[in-house]
Amino acid sequence: MRGWFRQHVLALADAFRHLFRAPGNFLLNVLVVAIALTLPFAGLTLLQNARPVSERVSVQPEISVFLSVDAPRDRATALGTAIRRIAGDGGHAYRLDFVPREKALDALKNRTGLEAAIDTLGANPLPDAYVLTLEQPQGNADARRIESVAQKLKALPDVEHVQVDSAWIERLAALIRILRLVLLFLAVTLGVVVVAVVFNTIRLQVMTQREEIEVSRLVGATDRFICRPFYYTGALLGLIAGAAALVVVFLLLQPLNTAIAEFARLYASEFRLVPLDGGATCALLALSALLGLLGALLSVRRHLARAA
Repeated sequence: MRGWFRQHVLALADAFRHLFRAPGNFLLNVLVVAIALTLPFAGLTLLQNARPVSERVSVQPEISVFLSVDAPRDRATALGTAIRRIAGDGGHAYRLDFVPREKALDALKNRTGLEAAIDTLGANPLPDAYVLTLEQPQGNADARRIESVAQKLKALPDVEHVQVDSAWIERLAALIRILRLVLLFLAVTLGVVVVAVVFNTIRLQVMTQREEIEVSRLVGATDRFICRPFYYTGALLGLIAGAAALVVVFLLLQPLNTAIAEFARLYASEFRLVPLDGGATCALLALSALLGLLGALLSVRRHLARAA
């Protein structure tokens, strides 16, 4: 065990020695790989920040049914029976709340702070309304049922307007799913770029050390012993480039948060972008090192065989 550990320490030291021989080339390769990793890392950071926001927003669709302003209160309250019959068709769960026009006016005054301006209108301009909350749709069939319920409600007497209030939430969830797929495709594509860069870097290093490799074989060195420093070189390249990409993403969050803070203040929100947590950061660093190791593995196996 001690001998195995010593061999890996020597291989790692050899990898560092070769890196310091040409630090300019190494830093250039780190820059290229870091640029390739920055975009998917930034996209993942944005999605991780958007996920809690989308989860906190209720996705239960709400249908607001606004009655005519001149509809009598007795007809407005009696309309609840018809709305319940339409909502409960098929045995689906729902919740129905009646919002009297007086309550709606008080809520409007409290929210806007325009109590004096609203009082100048004289009569209450708001109608009675119902808020119908349906269960979360599980598929296209449920989504079509919600649209069907809205159409039936529009046909009821004394109904002036019907609005599906939570449709935008479904669109937001669909947009996040699309962004995840785009990010996955982007990550795979740029991952191939990282492997290609490391592949070419190790190829040049193998060609530069061809004579050293031949001498090592003459004195009895195994291919595993010869390949090990190249593997560490690829892993170090990926690891350092991944760390540089995370630093770039962290620095980019600062001006973004400045712009977002001004926008969020308009909605009385304190939302801000935060860096990835420790677990996600370690996972991305491990993935970067793994990509570098994969590129080195493919390059060494191909070009070391030619040097034999």
